[in-house]
Amino acid sequence: MAHTLDLTRSAQLFHALSDETRLAVLDMLREGERCVCDLQEVLGAAQSRLSFHLKVLRDAGLVTDRREGRWSYYHLSPDVLEEVHNLVRDLGTDPRSPKRARTVFGRCCD
Repeated sequence: MAHTLDLTRSAQLFHALSDETRLAVLDMLREGERCVCDLQEVLGAAQSRLSFHLKVLRDAGLVTDRREGRWSYYHLSPDVLEEVHNLVRDLGTDPRSPKRARTVFGRCCD
């Protein structure tokens, strides 16, 4: 059964994924939780710039953080990554038939 995409949520996720710095953060977090100071050092990013990117990722739910003393530690949110996976999969599926892949370069009308 086809369902309607949540366009607002989809746009939020794609926006969060549309920046090289944010993708680099997600890539680093694939190895596990990282301190914000580690992210800043590896990325060579100013604290204010990195904070902005982390906020976008947090707001989209792609990462979560925890405080320990004066440091924040970030990790991936597997459930939201699965949501992104499902969104991309759904975009490539013909809504009339869940088993039929969408024809990207084909006739516009049946």
